[in-house]
Amino acid sequence: MPGTEPGGAAEAAEAPSAEAPPAPKSPRSKAFVLTVGLSLALLAGCLLSAAIGAYSIPIGDVLGSLQHRIGLGGQPLDRVGESVLWNVRLPRVVLALLVGASLGCAGALMQGVFGNPLAEPGVIGISAGAAVGAVASIALGLTFFGNWTITVFAFIAGLATVLLVYTLSRSGGRTEVVTLILTGIAVNAFAGALIGLFIFFADNAQITQITFWQLGSLSQATWPKVLAVLPCAVAGLLIAPFYARKLDLLALGERPARHLGVDVERLRITLVLVVALLTAAAVAVAGIISFVGLLVPHLLRMANGPGHRFLVPGSALGGALVLVAGDLAARTVAAPAELPLGVLTALFGSPFFFWLLRRTRRKQGGWA
Repeated sequence: MPGTEPGGAAEAAEAPSAEAPPAPKSPRSKAFVLTVGLSLALLAGCLLSAAIGAYSIPIGDVLGSLQHRIGLGGQPLDRVGESVLWNVRLPRVVLALLVGASLGCAGALMQGVFGNPLAEPGVIGISAGAAVGAVASIALGLTFFGNWTITVFAFIAGLATVLLVYTLSRSGGRTEVVTLILTGIAVNAFAGALIGLFIFFADNAQITQITFWQLGSLSQATWPKVLAVLPCAVAGLLIAPFYARKLDLLALGERPARHLGVDVERLRITLVLVVALLTAAAVAVAGIISFVGLLVPHLLRMANGPGHRFLVPGSALGGALVLVAGDLAARTVAAPAELPLGVLTALFGSPFFFWLLRRTRRKQGGWA
């Protein structure tokens, strides 16, 4: 064209690329960054939780004692320090890791199975149902399975509860969010009534134990309790990631998922069993701790998208981090008194749940 200088077209083509914004990070790179960040934060939280308390232990001494125990050098603490670290602090830290990972992973699975971000074991009554099983075994003095009695009864009650809620909430081939929440309210109320009956007939020692289940706490953490919950938690956490791809396909809808080879009903029943296993294991040793399974998966979904390959294991990491940090706060905020962990998580989780409910309703056009 007249007036066009040589090389002008090339310069014009290069100009936009020079001013173009940098390409966004891929989901894989985001997932990697989040995984590394959560892992480092969890490691720091565990060290702080092991070090901070009524008997303060420097972090360097904690690391030295750990190295000494596993044969990598290091120096042991004095007699009192070793006892506090290994008999009080570390069982509590490990139990917080297992319980938090179980609740976070269970929440991610529940949201994937029901197809909405408001599903969570505590919200729809699974935790309360599992607590009923645990409380019943305490109040009735049952010892059929030795140290496993509470865990077994909590698992059975949690499984029955999740199957009941799933059945009552399902209508026309899908699960409505409102129906899910209302069913959970009814189940929680019924479970609370049963717990009240057990309290009425229990003696003072049993009432103390039952109160522990209602408030949620890790104050009674011991290595035997860690070993009792370890098989259930590890089994559920290892099984869950294998269903991540099927959950991604289920997110497309039941019909597309079936066309892609997913047995939807079998998938849901299997994951319901995994959720019941994880939740029952957590409730059996820590009581009712709400909102961890709701907050963590939803926040990670907002950060990295809905892909379950990261969401399921990431929720386990995030849940462990939240519970380790929450337990540290419960021990130190009101020292020398200790706040119930379940009360603390509900105190911070309830406002977030209300915000999430309003946000979801607005997207659906239910509110102006």
